[in-house]
Amino acid sequence: MPKRSEDDVTTEELPPSVPTLPAPSAAHFLFEVGGVRYEAVRELEVRPSGERLLKVERRVADGALSGLCLVRRIAIPSTHMQRMRMIEEVQLAFRLNHPNIAQVFHMEVDEEEDAPYAIMEYVGGPSLETLVCAALVRGKPLSEGFCLYVGAEVADALHYAHTLTSEKGVPLGIVHRDVSPRHIALGLHGEVKVLDFGAAYSLLVGREESPENLLRGDVAYASPEYLRKEGLTSRSDVFSLGVLLVETLTSRHLFEVSDVPLVAAKESRLRPEMQPSLPLQQMQALMATFGPDVVERAVAHLNEDLKAVLHTALRLNPEERFATAADMRDALRGVAHAQLREPYGRAEAAKEASLVVSEGGVLRDVVEFGEAGLYPDGLEKHELGLPKKE
Repeated sequence: MPKRSEDDVTTEELPPSVPTLPAPSAAHFLFEVGGVRYEAVRELEVRPSGERLLKVERRVADGALSGLCLVRRIAIPSTHMQRMRMIEEVQLAFRLNHPNIAQVFHMEVDEEEDAPYAIMEYVGGPSLETLVCAALVRGKPLSEGFCLYVGAEVADALHYAHTLTSEKGVPLGIVHRDVSPRHIALGLHGEVKVLDFGAAYSLLVGREESPENLLRGDVAYASPEYLRKEGLTSRSDVFSLGVLLVETLTSRHLFEVSDVPLVAAKESRLRPEMQPSLPLQQMQALMATFGPDVVERAVAHLNEDLKAVLHTALRLNPEERFATAADMRDALRGVAHAQLREPYGRAEAAKEASLVVSEGGVLRDVVEFGEAGLYPDGLEKHELGLPKKE
């Protein structure tokens, strides 16, 4: 979905049921927990559903700033199915506990506004989307070392989610199904975080699936089987990660929709839940002719070992891809070990990210990119929760 900064959001665009916040300079009290006040100081994003992502300061009893966090104010769903999906999202979020997955700490309904709030881990650095855009602006892609490191960390997080089981040991069958640069972020020390399992599919008992004609997540990174509304497996996320890595390594998306005239795309009964970054009909038309030659043209300049990993991840037939995200993780780490002269980890990633944003940011007034301050400094990685209203 195209980014919207806080300057782009107007009162007229918001659903009538979503009150606006005051100007960023005037903190807006949200709630208090154990003497700690949570005050919203900026509205960072408004989604078509009415959800808002808020930058929130925490202040102790004497008024001193104790840290920052993200609070997601969720619009009340209008249908039973949408409410069920919201409940499922919360259930999934609390089950995920991995160092490469951004945590959701607490959710509770504000009884005064009758609106759910979620307190979320605050990632200190930029999203991968910002880094790719900054690299494009400066005219030089991110390094292979950076991409191999990020790809392996994301694959490790996905494998954890894919293999998570219930308390009784029953596989939950979680598939992220929205693995895109927007949902990968870098922490202050170079740690990689996968964000937003809100579009995730799972086999939770009693869950409500998306309607048959509804596609969740950004279809620009969707697997062929998902665009055909066929069965999803962990290999669907493997494909999406492959598309993400091609873009990160080349500063160009794997699929060039400009090559497909809009009139050539057939009418589709499917519809994306949110505005995709690439048109759905053109994506479907491109996928109809997708094959190894498309991948080869995009990655021809890369080393053979890395190309082999991408070709395997991006097979049209899911059975020909890596069997698990862990297999892809190990393959990426193998390439890093064989091709890189020096080890590449958190410190190197943090240093490169800072350089890329700095170099790309020189033209920020000319080329708009990034999440408009979505991940500023100041995270303390713990939360207590929301209070009940008296």
